[in-house]
Amino acid sequence: MKSKHRIGKFYLAFVLVILYTPIFYLIFYAFNKGGDMSTFTGFTWQNFSDLFADSRLILIVIQTFFLAFLSSLIATAIGTFGAMVIDNLKKHKNIIMSLNNVLMVSPDVVIGASFLILFTALGMKLGFTSVLLSHIAFSIPIVVLMVLPLYQEMDNSLVDAAADLGATPSQTLREVILPYLTPGIIAGFFMAFTYSLDDFAVTFFVTGNDFTTMSVEIYSRARAGISLEINALSAVVFLFSAILVVGYYFIVRDNETVGKGASLT
Repeated sequence: MKSKHRIGKFYLAFVLVILYTPIFYLIFYAFNKGGDMSTFTGFTWQNFSDLFADSRLILIVIQTFFLAFLSSLIATAIGTFGAMVIDNLKKHKNIIMSLNNVLMVSPDVVIGASFLILFTALGMKLGFTSVLLSHIAFSIPIVVLMVLPLYQEMDNSLVDAAADLGATPSQTLREVILPYLTPGIIAGFFMAFTYSLDDFAVTFFVTGNDFTTMSVEIYSRARAGISLEINALSAVVFLFSAILVVGYYFIVRDNETVGKGASLT
């Protein structure tokens, strides 16, 4: 038994090393005084100074985070209520969930090309709006998958009790259903935010000349040769992602604590 436990620990450590070594290698050279990643010649903060002095890149980063936040917020609202509607459609629920899952497993290239054809046919100018609509569309299925299991597990007697006490449907939704679904809603929002933040393939198809995102910009710059400024940006984004994950952990933990306390009372 102990040998299996040791093997499990070794395997986990091996996987973590494989996953994180390239990331830390990239971050390590963000502090390189030299101009490339061939040799580390000394420690410097200059690459980070160059990053924050690049107003165009900073604007693109802000645009990317704003896009991710807005698309995730809208997708979370639509996906949450969509999960409720899907669960109430007893007859066609399996068909709709199958269609929802198809969007999850479809290649991003196919989704991006489909949106490009759609927006072109509608005569829509490619830019922020087209990217926003695309990100909302591929984020909704993620939110549905996060919220629907919780909604299915919810005891219907809670809703009936609220109705017996004179609560209106909107009050029941606000005071009973949404608080119960909060962990799934938060998980769906963060998952949608992450998918939107690092999406490249779909965005590459539907973005225009007046709007771009961080992933598309990094790709464009990488074709001309990796700059250590990109390493510095990767370090900042990785740090932000780590803070986001830690924040998500504490939010979920606090909600679970509140939920357990409410159930005990």
